[in-house]
Amino acid sequence: MRLATVFVDGRVLPALVRDGRVYALDPSLTDMVAVIERWMDDPTLVAPLTSSWSLDDVRLLPPVWPLRRNVFCVGWNYQAHFDEGAKDRSMPGIQEIPARPTLFSKATLSVAAPHADLPLHEASTTRLDWEVELAVVIGRAGVNIREEDAAAHVFGYAVANDVSARDLQRAHGNQWLKGKSLDGCSPMGPWIVTRDEIADPQALELECRVNGVVKQKSNTRYQVFQIPRILAELSQGMTLLPGDVVFTGTPDGVGNARQPPEYLQDGDLLESEIESIGVLRNRIRRGVVPRPAAAPGRTGAARS
Repeated sequence: MRLATVFVDGRVLPALVRDGRVYALDPSLTDMVAVIERWMDDPTLVAPLTSSWSLDDVRLLPPVWPLRRNVFCVGWNYQAHFDEGAKDRSMPGIQEIPARPTLFSKATLSVAAPHADLPLHEASTTRLDWEVELAVVIGRAGVNIREEDAAAHVFGYAVANDVSARDLQRAHGNQWLKGKSLDGCSPMGPWIVTRDEIADPQALELECRVNGVVKQKSNTRYQVFQIPRILAELSQGMTLLPGDVVFTGTPDGVGNARQPPEYLQDGDLLESEIESIGVLRNRIRRGVVPRPAAAPGRTGAARS
């Protein structure tokens, strides 16, 4: 299934997306977390109602909305990306990827809709960069999850771009939270594809384009720490909850590592794509004021 959160007829609704249409669900399922919890108990209970709209007539929001807590993120999870950043390493002395996943978080309001205009945040940064990533949505709560049990805790997958302010990322004691958390900068979606639809999440092509030019192109098979290991490490002594989102790292090709460096500019079209899931299309705009709580994003949705 493809499940989305949409703004339609003045309401925010969790919905089923199928064949170019969006279907309302049981009204007792008031948000995506409620859908996730119901689906994990019995997927047959998440049945669409007769109310439906064309996909072009709704506004897609981040698929888990509102977020319950910060997005969990994994850094340095592709060897080629780690290598390309060697000359600009923010933590001197780190010459190889640590033996355990590098974990951090980004604030809830940093997440943007899949087709929203993204703010350039020119008053805060001059180095806004792209990072296409596979996002994992947690379905079942768990603590101290074993790697062999991790798949049972996954609800599904989405596309994300961990748009990052590189100057802020370096400016606060080498802590990444601030540089990763500017409001309305990191699109996610366009929907959640449930885990049963993805035969192997470690064999997905992913690509990032800026103005039609391919900047990142890789496959999730090249992740240093695969999803079961990430969830096992993340959940050690810390409970994961239904609706939690985990960004699993970006491959090489980021702007900051290019010679000369490249950063997002006013008017740029940022496209983030993962096979079997979909495409995010976001225009970078000077002066955009992010309004994440007020149905962010433009009307309409790109097919994928």
